[in-house]
Amino acid sequence: MSDLARAPRGWLLMLAIGLIALNMRGPLVAVAPVIAQLEDDLGFTPVELGFLTGIPVLCFALAAPLASLAGRKLGPEFAITLTLLGVLFGVVVRSAGGGALVMLGTVILGVAITIGNIVVPLIIRRDFTPARQGAAMGTYTAALNIGSFLTSMVSAPLADLLGWRASIAASGLFAVSAGTVWVIAVGRRAFIPEAVPATDPGRPGGKLTSRWITAALTFGFAGQAFSYYGVTAWLPSLLADVLGMAPAAAGAGSSLFQILAIVGGLGVPLAARFASTTAVGLTLGLLWLTVPLGLLLAPELWWLWCSFGGVAQGGGITLIFLAIIRLARDQASAARMSAVVQGTGYSFGAVAPTLLGYVHGVTGAWTGPLLMILCSVCAFIVGTALSLRRVPKPR
Repeated sequence: MSDLARAPRGWLLMLAIGLIALNMRGPLVAVAPVIAQLEDDLGFTPVELGFLTGIPVLCFALAAPLASLAGRKLGPEFAITLTLLGVLFGVVVRSAGGGALVMLGTVILGVAITIGNIVVPLIIRRDFTPARQGAAMGTYTAALNIGSFLTSMVSAPLADLLGWRASIAASGLFAVSAGTVWVIAVGRRAFIPEAVPATDPGRPGGKLTSRWITAALTFGFAGQAFSYYGVTAWLPSLLADVLGMAPAAAGAGSSLFQILAIVGGLGVPLAARFASTTAVGLTLGLLWLTVPLGLLLAPELWWLWCSFGGVAQGGGITLIFLAIIRLARDQASAARMSAVVQGTGYSFGAVAPTLLGYVHGVTGAWTGPLLMILCSVCAFIVGTALSLRRVPKPR
């Protein structure tokens, strides 16, 4: 294992991971608050707007094998450099021209971020001791949501002040700051491609990752992704329809769902020190269940269900990524496993908004979509229960 996490610069690597994570969701959500301006200025149709917002998740699914290959053939350090350069380039292209460039820039962003999705857990697995992997992964997943929250908060006011192009271009500052700290943290390795060895020299092989464990984790992550993207897309509309909430108030529910993911991301590694990972996974599953059940049975308590669901979704992705890095026998197998789990899981996440919207449109009610989310949460519970019992405790 690398000595970087134990050296004086270990804290710098942790900071770099947090800054990198700001780039993994922040630039993507920058479009949502200014979608009306894009529609007016570029003449996008509702179908085109829906496709624009769905491109990144499709990239997460379709580009996962390519991202895994990049991580293995180019090495994690160089792959992260490509991620940050791709994010910066995608942000510039997206804000520089007409509708075609907006689409192209979004595709570039999606592919670049997919590489980061796969590679960051590999860096955490290699460069941090098992006892510190939880803290590093918690920092990473918490920063994902911090990036989304910050971008959502400032995009609309910035667009009113400087226009939508400047607003969505501003997220490129995340890439500049992360790239600066990344180069300081890893030095010249940030610019040198280096293939990952087939096995980790000098470290125990760990538990052999069987196909059924990978399948169980994939099943669980598919349930997590479907639930997350479905709730994120339709929660404001549901609250407005069921409770008659104003758009701003309904949007607060979505903000609560996102910001409390930070608690889940940071809390799961701490909880895993005092309880088994299976128990932590089941607890998160029960918190997830309160979202569809609570909105069905007591929607007036939406703030409570959104809070529980936010903790669950932030903790769920942290737990699954921790399982991947602790169950994989070496870096190469961790990359392949992560590509399978994320590629399949994000495929379900990509179809969730459209499928739930279709069911709502056909039935004219929210019962059907909420029951579908309930089923996907059950998939998360079953998948994690079957796989997490094999996760070794950190020493």
